[in-house]
Amino acid sequence: MQTVKTADATLHVRCDGPEDGPVIAFSNSLGTDFRIWDQVVAGLPAGLRVVRYDKRGHGLSDLPSGSWGMADHVADLAAVLDFFEVKDAVVCGLSVGGMIAQGIAAERPDLVRALILCDTGAKIGTPEMWAERVHIVETQGITAMADAVMERWFTPEFRANDPGFPIWRNMLCRTTPGGYAGTCQAIADTDLMESTSRLRLPCLGICGDQDGATPPDLVRETTALIQGSQFELIKDVGHIPCVEQPDVTIDLIAGFVKDIDHI
Repeated sequence: MQTVKTADATLHVRCDGPEDGPVIAFSNSLGTDFRIWDQVVAGLPAGLRVVRYDKRGHGLSDLPSGSWGMADHVADLAAVLDFFEVKDAVVCGLSVGGMIAQGIAAERPDLVRALILCDTGAKIGTPEMWAERVHIVETQGITAMADAVMERWFTPEFRANDPGFPIWRNMLCRTTPGGYAGTCQAIADTDLMESTSRLRLPCLGICGDQDGATPPDLVRETTALIQGSQFELIKDVGHIPCVEQPDVTIDLIAGFVKDIDHI
């Protein structure tokens, strides 16, 4: 097990692949840990150096005390990449992980050479929506809204037929309430429209056509803020393509990395 110490937390991290390989770093969605990328990582081309980590309050990472926000999430990812002495990574972020990816590209351009923005936005939801989510978590627990979250994450077919589906619900429910609520508040307080529109780097946007959390139009519009970006819609998939359709996700990521290596 590997860990990275930040200013206020110890993060659970993992780094696979050759030390001199091109780096791809993954940042996860709300209520998940880095295992959501397992199938994708297993199918990526050989030779890549893959960095993953659990966000604060998620997975095996610490839940810091006090108040914190999106800037701290961005600083956490920067600390992870600095720890592994990474420069010029392709950063792939899902949902809030995509916001973190946009943030680190703006704040630490030395660390990022390209972005993959999966099912995310420069601004997601409304303050009222996130306040309601925080209230439910704090008064009733994450389990009280787990079924509604699963409907946004996965298609009805996946929920009904995939034998591993209960595991993803368990992952959500076992997230620390403080980590979940704190990250909800961080999302509510974040609007990256201006900073993302100033980015000038290769960018691929990906979204499931049945995403109930960050609809395709939101992801398409966010991706379009970055000049020269491209957008791909995955059919018959919800908010977490890397779990529901890993093979398609692998093909898109691998193709994008191959293309930018020839730029």
